[in-house]
Amino acid sequence: MSAARQHAVRRPAVRRHASGLETISVTVGDAAVPLFESALASVCTTVGIFEADDSQCVWRIEGVKDIGQGEAELERTLTLARLMTGLDAPLVRERTEAEGWLARTYEAFPEQHAGRRFAIRGTHLDRSASRARLTITLDAGIAFGSGEHGSTRGCLRALEDVAHRRPRRILDMGCGSGILAMAAAKLLRRPVLAVDIEPWSVRVTASNAAMNGLGPLIKTRHGNGWSTPAVRAHAPYDLVFANILARPLCRMAEDLARHLAPGGTAILAGLLNTQARMVLAAHRRQGLVLEQSYREGDWTTLVLRRRDGWRDR
Repeated sequence: MSAARQHAVRRPAVRRHASGLETISVTVGDAAVPLFESALASVCTTVGIFEADDSQCVWRIEGVKDIGQGEAELERTLTLARLMTGLDAPLVRERTEAEGWLARTYEAFPEQHAGRRFAIRGTHLDRSASRARLTITLDAGIAFGSGEHGSTRGCLRALEDVAHRRPRRILDMGCGSGILAMAAAKLLRRPVLAVDIEPWSVRVTASNAAMNGLGPLIKTRHGNGWSTPAVRAHAPYDLVFANILARPLCRMAEDLARHLAPGGTAILAGLLNTQARMVLAAHRRQGLVLEQSYREGDWTTLVLRRRDGWRDR
């Protein structure tokens, strides 16, 4: 199975687990993902979203927690998610070996090379940066977007190919770990506005930006998509990243087109190869044109431009 939103997690706590660990999971359709993700994130030290059935847009959300911890809160948030979605979504539990868990997490996150220019390294690795690549440091298992997922890799490849336009106003919509915002800031040396609906993603992005010496270039905001005041205030944008999910991308197509500058570029990801045509059609109806597409395994990244006022920068 492929991860759908790579490592949508909070920072693992480095502590003793006297009671042991367990993995809890639910399987739901894509429309229910945000509510059940939030329910598990209320008690879990790490939460991930994985593709369960790509033909039916079904996802498995799983988290790791101390056995017995936060049971009342978990029951409350799951009940709320079930009521709001109308889904029963039974909770599955599996005991997880605590000994060496964090070490195994680190081993699963070696240095990642993406595109021609980028290297992503966990803080558990030595600090010697590659001279041949722009190095971004991220904790293993921190927020979603740590460099190994096809959506992230496709976005980084696309960024390299449009960098010659030297975009001045840049937005990372749904920033997750902040990896795309940091990549743009590091490559272009331009300010980036990074926005997410999840407060902990905003905090993680700010922390990562500071850790990578990019704090002055990356402004973080918590908000709900294009209705976020800061997003509207800084428009129009020369470059927009939106690495989220296919259906939200379709719903946001009109707002994206409205907030792109003439000749502006949008890099869209988080969509399976089978969903690319649907997402592209939604944006073509808004006057955007396909410039390039990238495939990384099961995932497609689309590069779109606003037709009016087109010019190569």
